[in-house]
Amino acid sequence: MTVSTTPSHSRIPDIRDIRGFRAGDGPRLVAAWRRSAPADPITADRFRSLVLLDANFDPEGLRVAVDGDRVVGAAYAVRRLTPMAGTDLEPEQGWIPFFFVDPAARGRGLGRRLLTDALDWLQSHGRTRVDFSSYTPNYVFPGLDAEAYPEAAGLLGSLGFRTLYEAAAMDRRLVGYRVPEEVAGRLDELTARGHRFATPSDDDLVDLFALAGTHFGPDWARTIRDCLTAGTPLDRIVVARDPSGRMTGWAMHGAFESVDERFGPIGVLEDMRGTGLGEVLLHLVLERMRARRAHSAWFLWTGEQSPAGHLYRKAGFTTTRRFRVMRREAAR
Repeated sequence: MTVSTTPSHSRIPDIRDIRGFRAGDGPRLVAAWRRSAPADPITADRFRSLVLLDANFDPEGLRVAVDGDRVVGAAYAVRRLTPMAGTDLEPEQGWIPFFFVDPAARGRGLGRRLLTDALDWLQSHGRTRVDFSSYTPNYVFPGLDAEAYPEAAGLLGSLGFRTLYEAAAMDRRLVGYRVPEEVAGRLDELTARGHRFATPSDDDLVDLFALAGTHFGPDWARTIRDCLTAGTPLDRIVVARDPSGRMTGWAMHGAFESVDERFGPIGVLEDMRGTGLGEVLLHLVLERMRARRAHSAWFLWTGEQSPAGHLYRKAGFTTTRRFRVMRREAAR
């Protein structure tokens, strides 16, 4: 990420000043991040949760540029040390979740040196495919906001990263929100046919994890499990069952970093799509959020032209940012 290319007369660290993370770097790194990306500031506790407490964190993968006792840039490289599910460590895959350069140290190639150093580190561990920045479970951003950080987009492109797809972040104001009459009517129809919508009980979690993990990916199941383990209340979730008792979908809020106004994830079984079930689940959760006095609902990641994207726009969400999910593959 970059904000400006205005050069400075301060000394630019050379490759000898780029090293792995050390004890004592954290506060200076967070401060440098805030100077470098004021549109996306981070706090010490978020940095601890997303980076230092990640089971895959390797301090040598967090490449830090220093000028004396001042951190002036960083690039974070990560690979799996523990599998997301089963035993798959994705041995060819690596990620760059973030990088930045202090505004006072820009204009003389430090960002390129940091990224090259991070890529070399991943390659030394056999990683031939590197994504920016769709790392799970602890992604900081879905990808690159090229509008906010055009210089970073140019740098990544020059290093061989290509856009795979775009993810849209969306927001919706909840002041004055009420469930639309059309959705309330659909809820009544589904309920009359035997569908049930409720806060999950403890025992329901077995089916919820199976639904999320089997049909939507192990990272979704892990997200739900981790947030509940961390203390997120069950009433942040609404689950749906069909007349046979099969769990067919769920929606929730407060799953990520205990942020109550952050909506998602939401999932509906494929054979139930088009029935209005997803729209009902979405609005049931928005209703709960407003009851808790949330002023808005937001999330970071959906396909803008996907069925989910259309569903969100119909519900009053608008796109606030777009992120490029990018990939670099080593020449074969």
